Amino acid sequence: MTTIKDIAEKAGVSIATVSRVLNYDTSLSVSNETRKRIFEVAEELSYKKKSIKKGESFSTKIAVVHWYTENEELEDLYYLSIRYGIENRCRQQNIEVTKYFYDHLDDSKMESPHGIIAIGKFSEAQVNHLTTFSENIVFVDSNPKEDFYDSVVIDFEKVTMKIVDYLLNKGHAKIGYIGGRETYKDQSATIVDLREKTFRSYLQEKSLYDESSVYIGSFTINDGYSLMKQAINEHGDQLPTAFFAGNDLLAIGAIKALLEENISVPGRVNMIGINDISVSKHIFPALSTVRVHTEAMGETAVDTLLERIAGRTIPKKIYIGTELVIRDSSF
Repeated sequence: MTTIKDIAEKAGVSIATVSRVLNYDTSLSVSNETRKRIFEVAEELSYKKKSIKKGESFSTKIAVVHWYTENEELEDLYYLSIRYGIENRCRQQNIEVTKYFYDHLDDSKMESPHGIIAIGKFSEAQVNHLTTFSENIVFVDSNPKEDFYDSVVIDFEKVTMKIVDYLLNKGHAKIGYIGGRETYKDQSATIVDLREKTFRSYLQEKSLYDESSVYIGSFTINDGYSLMKQAINEHGDQLPTAFFAGNDLLAIGAIKALLEENISVPGRVNMIGINDISVSKHIFPALSTVRVHTEAMGETAVDTLLERIAGRTIPKKIYIGTELVIRDSSF
């Protein structure tokens, strides 16, 4: 198991610096380059060492297109982990991979790849733009035009019900939700979030839904913090005994807000997130979450794209399994 000491040694910084960066300590003054190195090392050390095939030249060239900017990716390790899974698989298969962030995608610079792996969420216009570079496209974390293109996704409806069932079975009758909403980068539409949608409908079916316990912002630590502060102010002693956060970053920010208010986690409030990003086990208290196998998502995307390049024409939609990981923020 990777430790903070392992990360510190490989990143060339102190254990204290790693700990504070992984806990998103805003009072720490470090450069973005140092933060990036720490996060990348944390992701890299999470992967098992695997043999890599060597060759004189690359037989296949693919492009990885990210819907985030480079700075946004650094703030959301879920997508960084998927990209690492892709890159590791490409090294194993002796595939040349070129990385592009969508905001810097330049028609004149992308050399015709054999195929594209598109990470994130893309509007119809953006999908059409990508097809000008290659018809062989695999989408990861979304499934636009599923009758035409392959996709590798998580069943967030199932994940949400899994978390709610766990909390209900533990005796929590009042469960809150902290989530986020996103829009396509071209601002063409707001993206429906299945976590929020399922949370609402599933608890409504059980006659346990309380709109006043649902807080929506963006999928960031800062919004997790501010939304939980709002919940504490509005609910006081009637604060829900458990919260489900739409991702780990929201959960980490919410826990920080609870501890600042001397509200015990998990003694008074249980917290569960989604993704199991590399830092989740290093924060205090260690975060309970749903492990999304991001490495497998990336590897599967590469394998699926190779099938397309080889001539498969029927599209696939592949669900990657998840597992609930209970740590110290819930019981």
